[in-house]
Amino acid sequence: MAIVLSLSAACVFAIFAILSLALIVEPSLSFTSSSSISFALPRSTHNARYARASSSSSTCLRMAIDKLNPAETALVLIEYQNEFTTEGGALYEAVKPCLEKYSTIANSKKTMDVARMVGCTIIHVPIAFEDGHKEISGNPYGILQAIKEGKTFKAGEWGSAICDTMKPGPTDLICKGKSGLCAFHSTNLDFLLRQNGIKNVVLGGFLTNCCVESTMRTAYEHGYQVFTLKDCCAATSVEGQEAAFTHTFGMFSVPTTSDEIVAAVQG
Repeated sequence: MAIVLSLSAACVFAIFAILSLALIVEPSLSFTSSSSISFALPRSTHNARYARASSSSSTCLRMAIDKLNPAETALVLIEYQNEFTTEGGALYEAVKPCLEKYSTIANSKKTMDVARMVGCTIIHVPIAFEDGHKEISGNPYGILQAIKEGKTFKAGEWGSAICDTMKPGPTDLICKGKSGLCAFHSTNLDFLLRQNGIKNVVLGGFLTNCCVESTMRTAYEHGYQVFTLKDCCAATSVEGQEAAFTHTFGMFSVPTTSDEIVAAVQG
């Protein structure tokens, strides 16, 4: 009996020691009395103030951004093409409620113009397919099936052109090769970022819970500091957009707004 009690006490002591060490080594991870986990990144070299946020229904990260170095910051603009952005585009009516609620295009234009003026790298990421959409499987499903059956984003046609409001400037870069969801997969985006010494990636575009989120996750895993512009995105429903804000944006990026990024890059 004495041996059993001694072993039990030793186990309890070991668990207590491990938990104490974890709190010292990882102060950024805290557990609440609810089922959620709150993330708060430690202070970094990005001149930003981090704050922990939690609720019973979401996991998120809030950060007040003080300053971003334009020389190390890229604004990555995903699929600002007529199919989404312009009346007459195949998907315009689907994203219109988000465009109107968040003033997506006006906020994106404002952010692009200021970011370009202060010296940030501007990267446009269009998607395009050849006639017949042969790049996509003969038996697709999900969103790629909808693209193929709808014959959208055909290369060289009006629908796949970047809209007039967001036209690339002479110093902007165009990412090549996007024919899927993530802006990194099958493209030269990572090459462009590395060649330009980019550490901070600011994301906006279409669709919020598809290509934007896919790109966000990959940028996060590649080690970039990722900021996602909540008022420069659009999904096919406001509910889908807000669900992404609530449940996923804060896990893989710093959710922010055009005004915050404009202020940060002007420093």
